[in-house]
Amino acid sequence: MSIGKAKTIRGALLAVAVAAGLQGCDKPSAQASAPVAAHTHYEPIKIEHPLGSTMITQLPQRVVAFDMSELDTLDQLDAPVVGIAKDYVASFLTQYRDNPNIMDVGSTIQPNLERLHALKPDLILISPLQAQSYPELSQIAPTLYDDVDLTNQHGNLFATAKDHLMTLGRILGKEALARQKVAQMDAKVEQTRRVTDGRPEKALIVLHNNGAFTSYGVKSRYGFIFDTLGVKPASTDIEAGLHGQPISNEFIQQADPDILYVIDRTAVMERRPALDMKSLDNPLLRKTKAWTNGRVIFVDAQTWYLCTVSATCLGRMADEVVQGYKG
Repeated sequence: MSIGKAKTIRGALLAVAVAAGLQGCDKPSAQASAPVAAHTHYEPIKIEHPLGSTMITQLPQRVVAFDMSELDTLDQLDAPVVGIAKDYVASFLTQYRDNPNIMDVGSTIQPNLERLHALKPDLILISPLQAQSYPELSQIAPTLYDDVDLTNQHGNLFATAKDHLMTLGRILGKEALARQKVAQMDAKVEQTRRVTDGRPEKALIVLHNNGAFTSYGVKSRYGFIFDTLGVKPASTDIEAGLHGQPISNEFIQQADPDILYVIDRTAVMERRPALDMKSLDNPLLRKTKAWTNGRVIFVDAQTWYLCTVSATCLGRMADEVVQGYKG
């Protein structure tokens, strides 16, 4: 295992500890009860990942997902989902939460092993937040770990997401559909870059958590906003980190972004009313170009915080990025 991979896993375990203090493509209904047609022959697939290797020997018919990006990808591929973590479900995926035929298999960071044993899944999908449970989960069913680089150290977050989508397409016998979804993702990026390319505006991405703020730069889980969607960062002094860099209102005022994207984590995790211009208002922010020109964008925090770069998440986030340029 490379040093970079080891850091990714250590960062994922740190994410678990923090999360414990509490993560054009929308679809109208869940496909959980629609089984995938059985193939007469299934060529075994072996997937290597930082936590080990996963061998899939039969077409999955009972899939469990703990991460919203994984669930979104399964939704896009019409996969047979039988279980999810129902503690925090993105608004565009609530059909899975509300479906009584889909089992609640524990919290996002704490799988319920007893329920999983009873459910008898044939594929479990996890991300860094569930990395510590991989040994137990892999004893229940083939468990595939999506090695999301939440610090975007290699600048390939978007490419990795597309590769993972294609991997799941191969596993589920949906390669053609997966290629179609990847093409849609590429088209959304191109559409967004037609707006951002050549524009002088610089943006700041901040996350609100109980009155405190952190900022996310190029080397973060939102790095693809800059390196893939073409948004210019308002500050290059933001440290790389899993949880962003703690900042003050003075930092925002000095960075003076043309566009300010605000992610309200508190609204998601504590189910409180979301921030707005009135609740965010203070004298320092009023001095920024973003505030003066009406370019403070309160994004859909459920999408931005609970997801990474799956197909629907990308589309929704890209559309909100474009809003900042319309002012």
